[in-house]
Amino acid sequence: MESLLISLAAVAFAEIGDKTQLLALVLAARYRRALPICFGIFVATLVNHALAGEAGVLVANLISPTVLRWILGLSFISVAIWALFPDKLDKEEAQRASHYGVFMATTIGFFLAEMGDRTQVATAMLAAHYQPLWQVIAGTTIGMLAANVPVVIFGSRFAHRLPLRATRLIASAVFAVLGAVILLRS
Repeated sequence: MESLLISLAAVAFAEIGDKTQLLALVLAARYRRALPICFGIFVATLVNHALAGEAGVLVANLISPTVLRWILGLSFISVAIWALFPDKLDKEEAQRASHYGVFMATTIGFFLAEMGDRTQVATAMLAAHYQPLWQVIAGTTIGMLAANVPVVIFGSRFAHRLPLRATRLIASAVFAVLGAVILLRS
């Protein structure tokens, strides 16, 4: 259960102000159909994070535990620094997905926007460190939904009220603590 809760919290905070959250806002404003957008976010995140999780486990099996601990600790600290800077949505990503139905536009757009994103990187790192894998994937997927579903449902009415700076600082602190804990374990 620890794996699920840590993964959920790490990704939920990291997602606030992320480009995929901005994409959720754009899709909600454009299509105004919350259910297919939320379901598309779920499917894209589940597939993307399952692949990232598998990659994290594969890397963990190929590297010695000491080297893996240093890579993971420093990677979490790097993501902590990365979380301090706001993302910007690439207009091409939003346009690329708009040629399909709402569900497919969301699924494709989210899957592509999540490639190389800090939450995908965090998922791979969490999977390399925490077990079982299904709890990490479930936690990161629920974390993405926790951050994005309210944006889809409430849209632009409340988006400006999100304390983006504070949530970036919290996300940064969560990743820094995780990195420090990993590095300090003997």
